[in-house]
Amino acid sequence: MKLKANVAVSETGFLFDPNTGESFSLNKTGQFILKLLKDNKDEAEVLEAVMEKYEVDPAVFQRYMDDFVRMLEQFNLLEREDQ
Repeated sequence: MKLKANVAVSETGFLFDPNTGESFSLNKTGQFILKLLKDNKDEAEVLEAVMEKYEVDPAVFQRYMDDFVRMLEQFNLLEREDQ
C-alpha cells in the first residue's frame, strides 16, 4: 500500500487531494505514518518505526493503524500493490 502520488502532504500535516479538492489535517502520528508510506515502507516497516518512536503496545497500534488505513481508503487516498 502507498499514498497516491498526486496527494500532497505539507510539513505541518495538511493533506490535499487535487482530484477532489478535499483537504485533511493530520496529527503528528498521522504525519509520521504518511511520511513512511510516501517513502514506500510497508505495514511491517511502519509498525517497527512507530514502535521505535512512540511508546505504544503493538496490538493497540495495529488497531489504530487498521482504522487509519480504512479512513485513507475511504477517501481514496491509497494505492494498493494488488490493484
